[in-house]
Amino acid sequence: MISLSSVSVFKSRDLYLALFDCRHIGAYGALVLITLVQYFYTAGSSPGYVIDAMKAGSTMHATYINTATLSKQSSPNNGSLNSPLSLPQQQKLNPVTSTSSWLQRVADLYPPGSSSRDWTCTYCRVIQPPRTRHCHDCDKCVLQFDHHCVWLGTCIGKKNHCRFWWYIFEETILCIWTVALYIDSLRLDIDKAWWKDFIGVILLAVLIFILIFLLLLLIFHTYIALTNQTTYEVARRKRIFYLRGIPDKVYPFSKGICRNIYGFCFSKEKGYDLEAVPPLEELEARAAPYTCRDIICCRCC
Repeated sequence: MISLSSVSVFKSRDLYLALFDCRHIGAYGALVLITLVQYFYTAGSSPGYVIDAMKAGSTMHATYINTATLSKQSSPNNGSLNSPLSLPQQQKLNPVTSTSSWLQRVADLYPPGSSSRDWTCTYCRVIQPPRTRHCHDCDKCVLQFDHHCVWLGTCIGKKNHCRFWWYIFEETILCIWTVALYIDSLRLDIDKAWWKDFIGVILLAVLIFILIFLLLLLIFHTYIALTNQTTYEVARRKRIFYLRGIPDKVYPFSKGICRNIYGFCFSKEKGYDLEAVPPLEELEARAAPYTCRDIICCRCC
């Protein structure tokens, strides 16, 4: 005879399992929704184009030129303005001045002795800062170009690389969860036709293959984020003129793990902060082997 207490225990356990399954399904659905939102958020984001950085720089420079010109031409007696240039003439003057200032700004970022031909894009004729590349799919020069993602339909660069990392991370967690649920469904003792089990195994193999690809992609982008590199720089390091002659195990733009993570996560808030190529003497000093003092001082951080 089964006592009433044991029956109540079974009922409470069944109720707990039902509530657990509801929470499990709800959390899985929330993760799917978050991943989908992250996909559209990343796909619609700007990677950071050179032309936008030039416009931002020309706006600040034009404001400075106009303010300085007006302050010099203002009269101390009645405050009237006697400007020899009309507004259309000032609008024509500012782009020329801003272009020259952009050229000077970019020239300061490259090592001494570099040729301006190496800085100019052969397709859109834009003066490129270091770590910039022209994307043929977007037909624009991208700051800190990483790659063009065909799945997202946009470039991955300075402004959206962190969003892309979070999208890969969420996709990986979702894929792991899906594989676990799929294995549980295949282990159920339900009489099914042999061809259904065969299709289920094939689909599981495809899911595991996708999971391995996502894990490798996540590990790689985590590595380049910690070392402040890009996929393009890793793949074409010997073809980039300002990276030639740098020791192989030296990351030229790395500022330490902590500052690399900060710059990677908050690059959008920093605006168009362009990175200069470090001097060769500094890069050769980084190639020196680690000592006990370097480890204690957290040289890598």
